[in-house]
Amino acid sequence: MKRRPHVALIIETSIVYGRQLLKGITEYLRAHPPWSIFVEQRDLSALPPQWLTTWQGDGIICRFTTPELAKTWVEAGIHVVDLDDVHSPFPGLPRIWSDDRAIGRMAAEHLLERGFHHFAYCGFTIHQWAARRREGFATHLEDQELACAIYESPWGGPHAQAWEEEQQQIAHWLQSLPKPLGVLACNDMRGQHVLDACLRAQLAVPEEVAVVGVDDDELLCELCNPPLSSIRTGAEQVGYEAAALLDRLMAGGRPPKGELEIPPLSVATRLSSDVLAIDDPDIALAVQHIRRNACDGLSVEDVLRQVPLSRSVLERRFRKFLDRSPQEFIREIQLKRVKQLLTETDLPLERIAELAGYKHAEYMSVVFRRELGQTPGSYRKEHSGS
Repeated sequence: MKRRPHVALIIETSIVYGRQLLKGITEYLRAHPPWSIFVEQRDLSALPPQWLTTWQGDGIICRFTTPELAKTWVEAGIHVVDLDDVHSPFPGLPRIWSDDRAIGRMAAEHLLERGFHHFAYCGFTIHQWAARRREGFATHLEDQELACAIYESPWGGPHAQAWEEEQQQIAHWLQSLPKPLGVLACNDMRGQHVLDACLRAQLAVPEEVAVVGVDDDELLCELCNPPLSSIRTGAEQVGYEAAALLDRLMAGGRPPKGELEIPPLSVATRLSSDVLAIDDPDIALAVQHIRRNACDGLSVEDVLRQVPLSRSVLERRFRKFLDRSPQEFIREIQLKRVKQLLTETDLPLERIAELAGYKHAEYMSVVFRRELGQTPGSYRKEHSGS
């Protein structure tokens, strides 16, 4: 029986990016001969096990190493694929990573498409991946002759500020910037920081400040208030390509020249950036009120009680900025809620109608079919895979 290659995966399990890398490696191995694998629960900054200095294995995929370890592995003839996006490249190790500058450009395009003219970046110091995302974001905006405000601070370690102090500083920074404002946070954790700071500063999201994170950590994004839009980095593809490269190297193939950068996939749009930038404060307030209360049986008359406008002026300005009437916008928000509940829950239509702001399930079904061309039941069946 042919011996299985012995492979060590030095990849963090503590954050979503590392878990996505491992998922990509898993996808590769499902269709190829298996390896004997060492893997453990670990933090990104944790040192590799000491025994790796004398290990006689076949291959390593690593997210964290040291110059000494890299030299040891190369001299021992162990094939290594480097996925480290924090430190400078190690000589002799082929590297694959996400295209962080393209991530920044994608975030800029997402916010530009929504009509923003004022932009900011909130990130962490030291980390090269964060600096590249900032560079891609700011450079793309500069090409459009647009400026980008920047806030950066340490992420953990002895120089990190206390949580409350940090959040107050971010809140003051956001308050000082022109609105409406589009913000790229370097990752989803930083995105959560920005959204919390907006809450402290009483800034409406997404009407005054729209926020985009990176990594699409679904649990963290949904925990945010409101849910955080985030860029899907393609980390699974990075893991897949790393496994494929290591397999080739262990089979006697030659390492590639240069580094391989995997482009991001898309923006997972959630409420934190699902908006059009509106310079009219009355319409921005009306939109904010509708987003928060559409599923509570809101009417256009309720909206008019919140803004100093006549119905005709409200209608006219809504069509100017959103290309739809206030009633159509309310219906749009309600139907988004209906679609979410149909696909994510097993609730009966009566309960879904109640949660989406309809008095009767029959009327909700009529509106749903008129607007979407199918019944709620057929939509649920189509999107649940059942």
